[in-house]
Amino acid sequence: MRTRIISAFPGTGKTFYHNLHKDTTLDSDSSLFSWIETAEGKIRNSDFPANYIQHIKENIGKYQFIFVSSHKEVRDALLANCLFFYLVFPDEMHKAQYIKKYQDRGSPESFVNLISNNWEKWLKECRFCEIGCKQIEMVFENLDKELQHIVASESGDK
Repeated sequence: MRTRIISAFPGTGKTFYHNLHKDTTLDSDSSLFSWIETAEGKIRNSDFPANYIQHIKENIGKYQFIFVSSHKEVRDALLANCLFFYLVFPDEMHKAQYIKKYQDRGSPESFVNLISNNWEKWLKECRFCEIGCKQIEMVFENLDKELQHIVASESGDK
């Protein structure tokens, strides 16, 4: 099976799509690899992002789409490991819509504030990501249509 790695910004629909297509997708939550639970609480995993990249590599060929984090350190690790990926992110003008989406889905206030405070910076980083991925600023309303477009573009059926 041909696997496409999709690095997608929070709230673009990775988990929603995965819940509808569990047989062909892997929704890889980076927080399961970037944190370790200790007696004192959660601490950063010093093996991250290498452990996350290893997990992604182990699943290539098993799924049509592997959804991964859009964190810069993950994108950089994908590039360093020569793993081509599609980077999907919203238009900067949709900040209010995404902030509302995070609030409506019950995301912690700290997460909502983190995204809100870094929105412009992170989207600029996405727009100017190094060669080795294809940046896709979302033009469709949902990830399903973006993925259909990716597959059609690859086959020349734009």
